[in-house]
Parts: sequence; C-alpha cells; structure tokens
Amino acid sequence: MFSDTMKAIEIATPGDADGLRITGRPVPVPGHDQILIKIAYAGVNRPDVLQRQGSYAPPPGASDLPGLEASGEVVGVGAGVTRWRKGDKVAALLPGGGYAEYAVCNADHALAIPGGLSLREAACLPETAFTVWSNVVTRGDLQAGERFLVHGGTSGIGMMAIQVARALGARVWATAGSDEKCAAVTGIGATAINYRKEDFVEKMAAEGGANLILDMVGGSYIPRNIKVLANDGRLVMIAFLEGPKAELNFAQIMVKRLTVTGSTLRPQSDAAKAGIAQALRDRLWPLIESGAVKVTIDSEFALKDAADAHRRMEGSGHIGKIVLKVSGD
Repeated sequence: MFSDTMKAIEIATPGDADGLRITGRPVPVPGHDQILIKIAYAGVNRPDVLQRQGSYAPPPGASDLPGLEASGEVVGVGAGVTRWRKGDKVAALLPGGGYAEYAVCNADHALAIPGGLSLREAACLPETAFTVWSNVVTRGDLQAGERFLVHGGTSGIGMMAIQVARALGARVWATAGSDEKCAAVTGIGATAINYRKEDFVEKMAAEGGANLILDMVGGSYIPRNIKVLANDGRLVMIAFLEGPKAELNFAQIMVKRLTVTGSTLRPQSDAAKAGIAQALRDRLWPLIESGAVKVTIDSEFALKDAADAHRRMEGSGHIGKIVLKVSGD
C-alpha cells in the first residue's frame, strides 16, 4: 500500500524555470475508465515549458501539474476498466500531472511497454508517438516514395518523425542548426539541411519540392514552406516557435492544390486519443519492437531538478528526449 500523499513539481510562479517547485499533493484517485500509475519516468516536452510560461493552460478537468507522458506501474484501476490490472507496466499519454510520483489517465491512452524497451525509454514515447502518427501518417497521409521534410529534426518529435517516415518508405530531409545535430539526423536516415548555412527552400526545390512538411517553427517558415511544396503537397503545423502569424500568397495554394492543416493533441477528445492509441498498438509498436524506430535520450534529470530539465530544453541544445527520473526501473 502506498501513501495518500506524493511528491510533485508544481508551477508555483508562471514565468521562467525558477517558478517550478517541489511540493506535496494528494495521490489522485482513478475515476471511471481511468488508471492510477506509479510513475517511474516522465518525459519533458515543449508544451510543459509553454504551460510553465503561462501560455498553454491545461484543459478543463486536467491536473494543473505539468507532464504529458510517463511510464510506470498500474497501481489502481477505476470502475469500467478491463484493459489493465494492477502490476501492469505501461507508457501513458497524460492530460497533465506527469511531474509527480503518481498520475491518473484514461485507460485507453496507456500502452504496454514495447518489447525490448526499458521504462526510461518508454517514457519518451507517448507524446511524440501520438503527435507524429496523428500528424504525419493520419493527417499528413505520408506515402512510400514521397519527399518528407521535417523542421527541428533533433527534437523528440523530429527524430520520431524521421524514423517513422523512413520505416514507411518515404525519403526524408530534416533541418537542424549545427554540425552535431546534422550528424544525428543523418545517422537515423535523413538528409540533413543545416539551416544556419543552407536554404531549405533551395535544397528541396532541387529535389522537386516536398510532398509533406511537418513544421514546428511557424513564423517566417510558413511562406517558405508554401513555396517549396510540390503540387498536391501538404503542410502540417504542430507548433509555432517563431509565432503563428505570417503573410501568405494564397494563389500558390490554389495553383499547386496544397493542403495546409495542423493540430494540437492535448485538447482532443478521449475518444480521438483512444483511436490514435489503437493505431500505435497496431502499426507503430511493431516497428519499435523490430528496431526500425528507436528512442534517443538526450539527458536525464531527477524530479526535483525539473527546472534544470526545462533550461536544457529552452537552450535548444538537446538531441532527442529529456526525461525526469521519478522512481526508476
């Protein structure tokens, strides 16, 4: 039996990383269709930073604690749950609350740990896997043989997107901002474009343009993305590090028959997330278990050092995922 209180990291003061503070909270109680997870590791993601800064509020009913993905052991099941039993090891997409010793989530948003992966590696999967699969495969409709460009190639999402696209038979290009990062994306099968030295528009135009672009930058990249898309190309937006506004010539969209779309994951319905989870079980988890898609971990921090983990992410020097160790394997 576990205590009714737990350690957690809360956003005591919205703003910089110093606003994160360790605190005590009641252990959450799983409701109908929910499970309670004793967290081993929690993934750190850009939305956590945005929430800490005060620009990404949790949806109604979600925990105010940051943390959108975690791995651990099921220690409680709510009414109506048949998929999981106490003692099962899972990786879970959370609505919030991952920076804590315990968290609850919808039972259908948890997945078994892929064979061969540790809990540490598994904690890096849910947020990135849900995001990449729903945007690159489902929304972006990536097909074998197509030319796929991903911006931010060494982010957790970027590295997942490169590997998924390669496994599906696409040709992949990725932008990165240093020789080290370019080497990292080359190592997992992408052609690197160093955006500090090269123009991705020129590079992709020489290849015939991109069929699909996954963009997390926004701002000045938006019109450049439109310019370099091939006929019937698709642009999928998932974040706006440079901001969400740009001036566009919509004639280019009409003439080339382009599709411009995007999504955010956290506000989607439980049913929508459950559908993505099923697709991951059916199609992505086998790719992970075969070794075609791997997890790259940049760094690990103790739960109490979450502020340092955020500083690492904000410095943009990371290659792959940043994780918090809560209780370990």
